[in-house]
Amino acid sequence: MRNIVYGINLTADGCCDHTQLSGSVEVHEYFTDLMRDADLIIYGRKTYELMVPYWPEVAKKQSGTKSENEFAQVFDAIDKVVCSRTLEHVEGNTRIIRSNLAEEVLKLKQAPGKNISLGGVSLPAELIRLGLVDEYYFLVHPVLSGQGRRLLDEVVLPEKLNLQLVDSRALKSGCMSLHYRKQ
Repeated sequence: MRNIVYGINLTADGCCDHTQLSGSVEVHEYFTDLMRDADLIIYGRKTYELMVPYWPEVAKKQSGTKSENEFAQVFDAIDKVVCSRTLEHVEGNTRIIRSNLAEEVLKLKQAPGKNISLGGVSLPAELIRLGLVDEYYFLVHPVLSGQGRRLLDEVVLPEKLNLQLVDSRALKSGCMSLHYRKQ
């Protein structure tokens, strides 16, 4: 069975609001490497609309920095699924799941392939609540935001979820990479 791998940037005080963080070469390289092990990305509507068409355009025009262009190329090449009841149109190699979230995501996990990358906040929180997320990559930035959205703010887990630390490392920027696996 394929693993669903959730990767997210967090501030040291737990904020996952993208407006509170800035990208860097190191951050783009980190998430590019993470995506290389995936052949499917799952997003909710909001995250999808933040990522597309921005990154496909960067991939097409090579209009970013070297690390942004590389991220964009890897991102653009991966098939995507958007979970949304309201989104009417998707671009390129993307399809929409409109209902039966748990059932549809379980089918994706059971299909052959590499890891499934998961991004965003609301949809991942729901998939975590459903017990469908297998691995977590938290990139903790050396920033205290004092405001913004927090991971799992909107969801009550049915029980405490214990994680096993698989790897941790400090990046040159001061970010900490924490890789956990569901126990």
